[in-house]
Amino acid sequence: MAKSIMIQGTMSSAGKSLVAAGLCRVFRQDGYTVAPFKSQNMALNSYVTAEGLEMGRAQVMQAEAAGAEPSVLMNPILLKPTSDVGSQIIVNGEVRAVMDARGYFAYKKTLVPDILAAYQKLSAAYDIVVIEGAGSPAEINLKEHDIVNMGMARLADAPVLLVGDIDRGGVFAQLVGTLALLEDDERRRIKGLVINKFRGDKSLLTPGIRMLEERCGIPVVGTLPYLHIDLDDEDSLTERFASGGGDAAGMIDIAVLQLPHISNFTDFVPLSAEAGVHLRYVKRVGELGHPDAVIVPGTKNTMDDLRWLRQNGMEAAVKKLAAAEVPVLGICGGFQMLGREIDDSAGAEAGGCMQGMGLLPVKTVFSAHKTRTRVTGSLCPAGMLQPLSGSPVEGYEIHMGRSSFCDGEGMPFVQLRDESTGTEKADGACCGSVFGTYLHGLFDSSAMTRRFVSLLAEKKGLPLQADTPVLPYAAYKERQYDLLADAIRAHMDVAALYRFMEEAHAGV
Repeated sequence: MAKSIMIQGTMSSAGKSLVAAGLCRVFRQDGYTVAPFKSQNMALNSYVTAEGLEMGRAQVMQAEAAGAEPSVLMNPILLKPTSDVGSQIIVNGEVRAVMDARGYFAYKKTLVPDILAAYQKLSAAYDIVVIEGAGSPAEINLKEHDIVNMGMARLADAPVLLVGDIDRGGVFAQLVGTLALLEDDERRRIKGLVINKFRGDKSLLTPGIRMLEERCGIPVVGTLPYLHIDLDDEDSLTERFASGGGDAAGMIDIAVLQLPHISNFTDFVPLSAEAGVHLRYVKRVGELGHPDAVIVPGTKNTMDDLRWLRQNGMEAAVKKLAAAEVPVLGICGGFQMLGREIDDSAGAEAGGCMQGMGLLPVKTVFSAHKTRTRVTGSLCPAGMLQPLSGSPVEGYEIHMGRSSFCDGEGMPFVQLRDESTGTEKADGACCGSVFGTYLHGLFDSSAMTRRFVSLLAEKKGLPLQADTPVLPYAAYKERQYDLLADAIRAHMDVAALYRFMEEAHAGV
């Protein structure tokens, strides 16, 4: 059975996912087979595995760092919020139910066998399992039947690192307060403390670290600097929404609408890696301006988010830009919004029917069936993006609606092949400067993304980037994982981590 180590945090966004990914890469570099694991993830950023099953994006990122094929075993429970108080419950990659928070709190204890079975399969197949917690283990109102923090640490008998975020201030209070709210047996599981996102002179921390260790009796095994590393984010707490991405002074300005229930925003990270591109997220009409392209992203609540766009004036602004021949691209839920009608008579989402933005000649009908499949194909767009025709793409579909052309109108955006069935199909739609598709991962093809950006540059009368070498996005991500591992080795006591795992494995 595998050795294990668990990363817990004093709060959400303390850096658990990043530290876990870094350790996955470090252990892989040291010659071990490694798998990430998070028993329960709450996020709208999801991914479809080769088997057509759904899992959280953070564990996909960590699996990439570990050099392992993503598997739902790494994230057996995924909660996708459908409202402020309810979520779609996905177990072992498939939708099991939709529940409110109170209902799920009572139900989740029945999921322990699923969690334990997934963990045991990973443990039998890998040398090391890096486990990530969620939120904070000190949320005392939620500790009963905990399955993701100390409850998971007990199931795996794993040593725990507790990560605090110094960038938000009060890191010593975070760490001491968290420890104070734990039970004795839980405190004993914490073998090391980690201070994350530090900026400045580390020597100034030394007195505080000494006092922290004396008070807690637990060593500080790492002080990680604030790392500017470009990795997929777990959920909508991402800092990307505030800072955008890419070159802030970039010549090409791409605006992504920051929908209230935005999902799979990692689709657009490759755009921000392109030289000269400023990718920004906007949620107010006054922020939109006159970008070179607008993207309407995926969402877990298509009808609610379309209503939001309509009420705050963003829909009218997007339609005005489209009329001025600014390219508008909708992906998944964004594609559905750009159509003429959304029919949810089956009550799969909000119920009823709703007029779309009317920019694409399609109608979407929702059903309870969720499409989950990996696809490959090539673009076949008309209009301004016609020069992209033939560009190879690959990715996945994950949606609960089917879209079809109205009265035979329209042209598809991409020709796809379903990798699970081998069937070919047309997807998406084009109309003037407006385009839509269900394909997630559209921009993961570096060559296609470069051609897209070059088209925007040409339209703007700017020099093309065609003569600049294209770095495959997969290679770009590999470089980011290596940089993260370098930082872990430089600022954490990796030898101590191996010792913690050995002692736990030996029952010490």
